[in-house]
Amino acid sequence: MFFKSKPATTDFPIQRSEEEWRAALDPMAFRVLRQHATERAGTSPLNAEKREGVFHCAGCGTPLFESDTKFESGTGWPSFHSRIEGNVGETEDNSFFMRRTEVHCAACGGHLGHVFPDGPEPTGLRYCINGAALEFKPV
Repeated sequence: MFFKSKPATTDFPIQRSEEEWRAALDPMAFRVLRQHATERAGTSPLNAEKREGVFHCAGCGTPLFESDTKFESGTGWPSFHSRIEGNVGETEDNSFFMRRTEVHCAACGGHLGHVFPDGPEPTGLRYCINGAALEFKPV
């Protein structure tokens, strides 16, 4: 199952209609990226990805996270302590009666997940990301 929060209303450099997004993405990626859903914990094969490479936005291909920033958080979602600067945006998310920081692709606005202040050094951050929002490209 998945949970849904309200979509961002900001304009982004990459714009597509809902029909174009639906045609370009598999159903789960569409729900996560375009409808702000959350995939079930432990369902993404990218959670176990250990190779060297880069995690890109599954919607538009923008590079978001480098593999050397990935760590095992125990949450069931791919987690990173750092993002690729300028490619991941943040917005306040007050859904479900809590205040969180949502992260999205800065190019297409696709919902990625949330960032929390309980990660490892060097940043102390934990970018908790839906695997359905990512595409991994090994180097």
